[in-house]
Order: sequence, then C-alpha cells, then structure tokens
Amino acid sequence: MSVHGTVADGFEPVRDAFAANLAQRGERGAAVAVHRHGRLVVDLWAGEAHADRPGTPWRSDTAQVIRSAGKGPAAAVLLLLHQRGLLDLDAPVSAYWPRFKAAGKEAARVRQLLTHRVGVPALEVPLTVAQALDGVSGPRAVAAQAPAWEPGTDHGYHAQTYSWLLGELVLRVTGRTLGQWFAREIARPLGLDLWFGVPEAEAHRVGRVALAQEPPVVASAGLRTRPKQSVVDAYADPASLTNRAFGAIELPYDENDAAYLRGELPASNAVATARSLSRCYAALTTGVDDRAPLFAPATLAVARSAESEGPDRVLVVNTRFGHGFMLHGPSCPLLAPGSFGHPGRGGSLGFADPESGVAFGYVTNTLYKSVTADARAQALLRAVRTCLR
Repeated sequence: MSVHGTVADGFEPVRDAFAANLAQRGERGAAVAVHRHGRLVVDLWAGEAHADRPGTPWRSDTAQVIRSAGKGPAAAVLLLLHQRGLLDLDAPVSAYWPRFKAAGKEAARVRQLLTHRVGVPALEVPLTVAQALDGVSGPRAVAAQAPAWEPGTDHGYHAQTYSWLLGELVLRVTGRTLGQWFAREIARPLGLDLWFGVPEAEAHRVGRVALAQEPPVVASAGLRTRPKQSVVDAYADPASLTNRAFGAIELPYDENDAAYLRGELPASNAVATARSLSRCYAALTTGVDDRAPLFAPATLAVARSAESEGPDRVLVVNTRFGHGFMLHGPSCPLLAPGSFGHPGRGGSLGFADPESGVAFGYVTNTLYKSVTADARAQALLRAVRTCLR
C-alpha cells in the first residue's frame, strides 16, 4: 500500500513505522502528522478513506472521527476561558450551572469536572442517540444524576458524560456551544480541519470507520499485551461502572451516520485530520506561523498538572489526568514524562510534548479494541523518539 505525503530530513523512521502499520497491523486507512517547534515535519496518509467501503483513496484532506481524542481540544476551550478570567476552576460547578448541585453535588468544583473526579461517569438511564445530540437531555441527565462517589474523593473516566459536562459549562459561560466557540476562537484563526459538529459543506471529506475488532498480533515487535482479566470482566459485565460509562448512550449507534457527526459530542464524535490535530496541539504549546502559544505558561502548567492519579474506577487500570488531558504513564504512554494529550478508543491519538517541541496527531478508520495504548500509535511514537536523539 503506497504511503503519500512528506517527512523532513531526519524523520524518515516515522514513515517506515507508518508503512509497517499498513503492512503488518491491519491498517486500512490512516494519517499521521508531527510538528516540531511549530513546523510540520511529518505529514503522511495512506489507504482507503472508507474502511467498510473500499474504492475511495485516503487523500491529504481526508478527515476522520477521532472519538475521545477530541477530549483534549475540547478541554482546551475551558482552560482558555479560565486563562481569560471567565471561568474559575475552584468555583462550584453550580455557580455557573445551578441545577448541577442536585443529588449531593453541591460542592463539586469545576476543577473536578475537568479531571474526571466529579463522580458522574454513568447515567441511571442511558440516552438514545437523538437525546444525546439534542443539547438538552444530556445536560439535564448529568445534572440530576447522583454521583457514584463523593465528588473530589476519587476519579473514574467520564467516557461519554464528559460531552455534556464540558459542553453545558461552556454554553453557560459564553452563550455559545463548545463547538461554536472552538470554531470561532481556535479552528478558524488557525485554519484547522477539526470540528465538534461537522459542517455540512465538509461532510464529503469524512471517511468511514469500521467496527471495532481485535488487532493482529505482531509477536516480534512486542506491541500487544493481553489485558488483565479484571479489565476484561469489567467491560463484559453489563452492571459494571465501566460498561455503564461507555454505554451512557444506548448501543449500538452508527458513527458513520451524517446526523450523528453533525451533532456536538465533544467527548466522542470530534472529526479531524491528523495534520489539524497535531497543529492544534502545536498551537497550544509552541505556537505556529510565528504566533504566540495559545496557552500561557501558567495555563500549560494547569493542563498537565497531575490531578487524578492511580486506580481508575471506570478504566480499571491506573490512569493519570491533568485538567482535561491524559498524562504520560504506563496505561497511556506518550512521548516523554512531560507529554499531555488524549487517545481515542480504537486508535486515534493527539498530544504535545513541550520540552521537545513536538506535537502529534494520528487518525485511523480501522478501530481496534484499544482504549489508551493502541499498538499502531505506539509504534509511531517510538519512531518519533528515535528522530529526536
């Protein structure tokens, strides 16, 4: 399968790793991009744009649903509102959203909402897709939901409810949806093809994903390890918090459906090109096109300060979260200890490493049953590390 695009001198190992993913790891269509100190040094794509409908090649401007990899750019909206003095991370959520104090959440703080500590990763009654997208039912449900633990005392990944938690807070602070604010304040000025709610005029560029499947074993590379039985059991048990968190929207639903992609679910249905995902993280940290970084130094410190660390009540492994971003660690290996970003369940990944000046974006239409450490993304990361030595 031919690889298209360019790499700067010294970054050839990333192209080799990308080609190996296509040849050995079942990749049907994907793209990867890397920025270094704001300059695009890797921009590659290959394969089919539609994983379930062969015949349309992946092009330089093909975009793809990135699932939870959108959580990082979405959280950046709240951190920029904080940076501008419009949002106090230590204020009660109810100061902006009065109904949220129901059912024992009176003292829940904005900081806890961002760091998966607010205690509402699941709903008593899952929402239909139509309810999830209507902009009203999701916020109403999480506001009324009793927490699974006292807010602030523990953490657990808010896989789906994060959409309504972040989205409603942005709406109440700014009067705009999160997708509208991101488009106006970040995406348009930077020329990003990264959307929370795909514009109708861009829908033709969005590739189709295939259903989740088990990745092939590449024994020689040591890239795949069998999950612990406790993790397997948690995902299989309909009553577990894990299963209920990922099932806060009734399953199954079609991620290729145009109506689903037009809606705003910042936790799960963002759409982006790899180039724009990488450029977004570069813009936050190093700046691009001679622009200053979007994050002031204090905001960058907040983004990657470890607020939640240890056993995760939902993912059933040890996780590390800053304010809206996953941090480098065993369950989510990134480039280096100072890296921060977010993977998407199934494979996609975006992150930045401020110390090395690297920003990274990887998108795929071949979704595997990985949550935080997809073997293809990890192979690409190892190649990037070799380029920095």
